[in-house]
Amino acid sequence: MKVLGEHLIVELYDCSFKTLSDVDKVQNIMLQAAKAAETTIIDSFFHHFTPHGVSGVVVIAESHFAIHTWPEHKYAAVDLFTCGSKTMPWKAFKVIKKLFKSKHFSVMKMERGIIGK
Repeated sequence: MKVLGEHLIVELYDCSFKTLSDVDKVQNIMLQAAKAAETTIIDSFFHHFTPHGVSGVVVIAESHFAIHTWPEHKYAAVDLFTCGSKTMPWKAFKVIKKLFKSKHFSVMKMERGIIGK
């Protein structure tokens, strides 16, 4: 069996309120994560909500990285979806966990596109 992609669904808890509220910092962290995973960045779009919270996506040739933050709960939901055998989504996860200063987290790994040889 062949797997087309790997999807990490990440829950980050007890993160930095200040970082989760700052659209530029969130975008920078997600771009750093994409670089750490050795992906090909196509574009990114991030939006700041009032009074706080950020949603955004980094479109990569290998799929996408997305995030939604709830600073008031010190929480972020992150999707790291990569295709191909050369990307390293776990390296992206380590960058994100560290830079958001998450004190605890959970990760669910899904194999996407399971096909015959």
